[in-house]
Order: sequence, then structure tokens, then C-alpha cells
Amino acid sequence: MPPPQVVLGLDFGGTKIAAAVCDLAGNKLASTVVSSEGQLGAAASLARGIATARDLLAQSAGGARLAAVGAATFGIPFEDRVELAPAIAGWESLAFGREIAAAFPGVHVRIATDAKAAARAEARWGSLAGYDPAVYLNLGTGLAAAVLPGGQVLTGRHGAAGEIGYSLREHADTGMPSGRRLMLEDVVSGLALARRATSLGRSLTAAEIFARSDDDPELDELVTAFVRELAFHVVNLAILVDPARIAVGGGMVGSWPRIEPVLADALSQAVPYPPELVLAHFPHDAPLLGAIALAVDAAAAPAPDDGQPADPDETALEEERSELSTAHVGASSTEVVTSSSGK
Repeated sequence: MPPPQVVLGLDFGGTKIAAAVCDLAGNKLASTVVSSEGQLGAAASLARGIATARDLLAQSAGGARLAAVGAATFGIPFEDRVELAPAIAGWESLAFGREIAAAFPGVHVRIATDAKAAARAEARWGSLAGYDPAVYLNLGTGLAAAVLPGGQVLTGRHGAAGEIGYSLREHADTGMPSGRRLMLEDVVSGLALARRATSLGRSLTAAEIFARSDDDPELDELVTAFVRELAFHVVNLAILVDPARIAVGGGMVGSWPRIEPVLADALSQAVPYPPELVLAHFPHDAPLLGAIALAVDAAAAPAPDDGQPADPDETALEEERSELSTAHVGASSTEVVTSSSGK
């Protein structure tokens, strides 16, 4: 009898790396979360994620055969690079697809942008299922959105649809290259909020800033400006798309009670047909679930003619356009958590 088969899902974030081993139906056998250790550089962070995944496989799937790997990352991944990925120095220069394929030879590999993977997981199994069109907003280390017409994620010509972190903030930004202006993600993101606190002599995470803002006028001013600017851009996005529902996920939704009322009021006041605003069904691990689904789909695909892993550069955007598997994801028989931090 042949050995059982498993799939591996990986989610590389700016502050954390998540991995999960699942059966071919997508049922979770084991999972783990570790710090990205981005301060050590891109190569070290990627190696940490790969080593973590290998250890998880050895601990939870001994004797099983790895059939496929799905990997999500911040930025737009290709075989030989990751574009628009400033969260970790050097990440854009990584041959992401090739590195993942080399780490797990002989299996199908699929790669995707984290926010778009998360959006597909929400559209398939979560809070955006049945809503058309819909928007997924990721509030984490960075800032991104995904637009879903007809339940499918809009990728755009270069895979960059929804990269609102590059949005202009004021009319003076018009005609200015990104390197010479303050982009939206530089102001509205977990990393940006922490940096602004540092400029005030306060070494705090975004979560700590939100938690202490009720009793600290200086931090309250930071949070108020943060949420108002976020609301401004979410309103414009809603006017453009006219979505039925907006779901918000990512590491910063731990502060949802402070964020939600401002967003909801702004949408109700300014959007001609205000969408429903909800917390994502998978607020913290939707990108990982999307990566798992990519792996499940890849495992069901015919083997490449040459017996080698599918070329990530050729499949990255195409996989993001495809329908995710209907397999049940998230039924966990084993949870292995080494550390946790918001993405």
C-alpha cells in the first residue's frame, strides 16, 4: 500500500511565518507559527520558514509523502523575485519560487500574494462567500486589499490589483515617484504606526499603541489619525467597487473595537450605497488557509510532464485566478504553536 499523502501550506509575513500540514482534503494535521526574524535579512527569514516547515513535516507526517506545497508571501511572488515587498530588506531579490521548489523537490509548488490568498479563503469558506462583488482588506505589517468580482480575485495585469499601500495621500503627491513621497502604507500599517511612535520616543508595537491609547493622549492622537486616514481610503475604494461586503483581516484586527466604528461611520456617511462591514471569518490565518488550498489544488493536478515541480513563475498569477478547492480546511487534530505575532 502506498504511503499517505500530505500537503504543506506556508505563509511568509513581515512579522510572522505560519505553516500547516494537511491531508489531501485540506484537514489540518499540524500547524505552527514563528517570528519572521526579518531583522536578520531576507535569506535568513526564508530559511527559517523552510526549516520550520520541514520540522513540522517530520513531527506530524512521518512516513507520509509530501504531494504539494502552497506558499503565500507579502509582495507579488515570481520564480526569480518578489515585487513590491519592502517589509523585509532584500525580500524583493529572493528567487522565491525557485527557493521553495528547491527546498521541497519533486512536488507541485504554487505561490501567491498573501492578501489575495486570504481573500480567496474568505470568499470560499469565510465571510465573503456569496457576496458579489466583495472586498478583502488586510491590516497587518503592511496594507493591501483584494477585490472579488463574481467570487474571483481580481489580479490585474501585473498581479498588483488592490495594492492600495501605494495610493496617493494628497494632491501634492500627483506626479511624484514613490521614492519621493510618503505612500499610504508608510502611514497606515502596523509597521508605520510603530515607527511613528518611535519618532515620539516610544518603542511600542501597533497593538500596544492601540491598547494604551485610551489613557495616553499622545498615543490616542496617533491612533485617531491612523484610523481616520484608513477610513478615507476605504471609503474611496468602496465608492469605486460598490461592494456588497467588506471583510477586514490581518494582525491589527485585534484592535477592531477601535477601528470598526470609525470605518462603519465613514462608509455609512460617504458611500452612496454603503456596503456591509465585517470582521474576516479567518482574521489572522486566512493567507495560510489560502496557501493550503493552493497546495490541495496542486496535489490534484496532473504531474508535470518532466516529473519536476510546476514552474512557480508560470503558475503564480494563473493559480490566483483559479477557483480554490472546496475541501474543508481548518479541522485541526494537532496544533503546534511556537510563538505568535500579528502579520
